[in-house]
Formats: sequence, C-alpha cells, structure tokens
Amino acid sequence: MQYFNPMPVVRPAVVEPITAADLPSVADFLHVNLNSRVDAAAWASALQPPWHAEQPNHGYLLRTPDEVVGVYLALYSERVMAGRAERFCNLAAWCVLEDYRSQGLRLLRSLLGQRGYHFTDLSPSGNVVALNLRLKFQQLDTATALVPNLPWPLWPARARIVTDRRAIAQTLRGGDLEIYRDHLTAAAAQHLVVRRNDDYCYLIFRKDRRKNLPLFASILYVSNRELFRETASLVYRHFLLRHRLPATLAELRVVGAAPKLSVALKKPRPKMFRSQTLQPDQIDYLYSELTSVAW
Repeated sequence: MQYFNPMPVVRPAVVEPITAADLPSVADFLHVNLNSRVDAAAWASALQPPWHAEQPNHGYLLRTPDEVVGVYLALYSERVMAGRAERFCNLAAWCVLEDYRSQGLRLLRSLLGQRGYHFTDLSPSGNVVALNLRLKFQQLDTATALVPNLPWPLWPARARIVTDRRAIAQTLRGGDLEIYRDHLTAAAAQHLVVRRNDDYCYLIFRKDRRKNLPLFASILYVSNRELFRETASLVYRHFLLRHRLPATLAELRVVGAAPKLSVALKKPRPKMFRSQTLQPDQIDYLYSELTSVAW
C-alpha cells in the first residue's frame, strides 16, 4: 500500500494596504517569520516613523480569511530638492510565507503602482536585485571601505566629539537641524557631531551586522566630508571606545574618498532606486528602514 502526502491547502489571499489597525498583526508576523531579534513592539514602532509626511499606508499585506501570510512594508517621506518637494516611498521588509511565495509579487506591484513617488530599496537580498532590475530600478554605486576602529591618541588642539542631544541641537543649522529632529527617535539612527572651532560635521550611523556579527558601524550620513576626512580617526576611536564596535563600513558615496588603512569590500551590499527624474547622487539613506529598524 502506498501513502501520498496531500498537497497543502492554500487559502485564497487578498492584497490590502496596511493600516494602523493592522500594525499589531503585521508586527507579530515579522517578528515570528522575518527577524526574531526585532521584537513586535519595535516592528510596530518602525512602521510609524517620527518624521512628518503623508503616510497613505504602511505598505501592503497579503491576507487569508484566517491570518496575515505576507507583508511588504513601506516608509514614506517628502524631501525638498532644488526647491522642489519630492515624495519618496522606501521599500522596506518583504516577507511572504512559503506556501504563498508565488503571490508575493502582488505586494510589490501594489507599491509600485502608486503614482508620484520615487522608490528606494536599500536592503534588497537574494533574487530581489534581479527582479528590481527588470522593474527599471537602478543600482547605486555602493563601493564600501572596511575601516579598523583604532584607539588613536587624542591631541589637545584637535576636534572633539559631541553626543549630548541638547548640544547637538544647539550646534546644527538649517537642513542638518531638520534631519536631526526628524531622526532623533528613529530606532536605528545614532547621532554625533564633530566640532572644530566654529566648524562642524554631523554624522548619522547605525550598528550593523555582517555574517550575523554585530560588530560594525555603518555611516549613513556625513554633512561635511572635508572635516570628516581630517578628523575621521577621532570618529573611529569613538565607535570603538564608546560603542564597542571594532570596524566601520564606510560607503564612498557617503564619506567621499576611501579612508586611510581601509580595505575595499569585495561584495558590498546592493542598494537601488527607481525614479524618472532623480539622479543617483540625489539618493541618500535617510528617512528609510536603515534609520528606523535596528536589526
């Protein structure tokens, strides 16, 4: 007698925008099925970014009559570039249960079907890169230097690191102050300012993982490349002694020239965008999952 395993029953699923009422179930789904290091409360918080922008949804979900079986998160922002307001949709976490994997593309098409947005995908993985290319995304040049964080000596006449929130707010000006206020409570964004006389360099970085090792500082934003280049050893020293991070990942499109004593990563992680009008140098990593989700 032969026994046959029945095919799994795949219930009909519908695509719906993620609303505020869906946040608890979506957060639980991501905690269980995508990244258990990020608890449900952190996922729910990431879906409600601290910056002010119209949020038409929080992405899209795939739902059966019984449960959520897939989600594709989105974070929205509005940026002023060359005097013009530009609307962005950052494609964030994408997770679909295996039995429904063939339907996952419906989530992406729902997101890209929204008109009037520039789209960024700053952490595509696996075959998502090839899929994005077919959908007219462009790849950013993410050439990355790996920098050892060494305990460089301090010199009395050199610059200093500022991390106190009030002092940072009193130092920053114009657009930098706006970015700081927008990201002050973003879960993954870490802030510091390098002060030298009346000049400053504002940095945003995140703690990052490679091969599941949480040992890296990834620099996301540098306001003053020249001052950063001249004082970078102070920053790397701070990462090591204050945050216990032995290495820094520095993308050249963010920091400028390759830092001293660094080595180039052979396979830097891809980042992508889709826009009919913006150029690669107008795309940064702010107002995204890179600042909002500490994985």
